[in-house]
Amino acid sequence: MIRLTEKPEKIVFYTDTDEVEFYVIEQTRINDVNYILVADSMDDEAEALILKETVNEEDAEDVIYSEIEDDSELEAISRVFSEILDDIDIEM
Repeated sequence: MIRLTEKPEKIVFYTDTDEVEFYVIEQTRINDVNYILVADSMDDEAEALILKETVNEEDAEDVIYSEIEDDSELEAISRVFSEILDDIDIEM
């Protein structure tokens, strides 16, 4: 469930064929890596993702956000976001 007092910032991701818009719920930095928690809507049943930021090797000014593939890393970062946002349930 997503309940925020402030209106979250929107971010647009561009793929090869499309652009996708998400609401940025929260962000954190752990071990020099940025993570963002995003949702596709602000509804109670919104789909949320935790994305990991990496630097584009071809262009250092660009960053790439991707889903976390390592299950233990995802679980650890999910717990961090759950602690930061104690009124939001993050289900994997």
